[in-house]
Amino acid sequence: QVQLVESGGGLVQAGGSLRLSCAVSGRTFSSYTMGWFRQAPGKSRLFVAAMTWSGGIYYADSVKGRFTISRDNAKNTVYLQMNSLEPEDTAVYSCAARYMSNIYYSPSGYTYWGQGTQVTVSS
Repeated sequence: QVQLVESGGGLVQAGGSLRLSCAVSGRTFSSYTMGWFRQAPGKSRLFVAAMTWSGGIYYADSVKGRFTISRDNAKNTVYLQMNSLEPEDTAVYSCAARYMSNIYYSPSGYTYWGQGTQVTVSS
């Protein structure tokens, strides 16, 4: 069983930065496509960023140029560096994983999910 644990959320002022981490259990982390999604109250879960098992990197248009996804395979961890945060970025952020998947943009393309971490950006 693969387990994902996010950390790094919190309250930040607009224009500030946060770095989210997602630690993944398991021995084949490098073969997993990792994604970040977010869900605001009353809204559906939305794609934020992904790094596929083959090295592709993708971002939602709303975060391009502000957010950076990265992974450390030695630490079984994926990160989401979030800069120039805006109140509209307020949401619960969740990481997700699927073994050797090329479907990175849809929540249904992922098998495993973390519990989520709250990010609140004040104006």
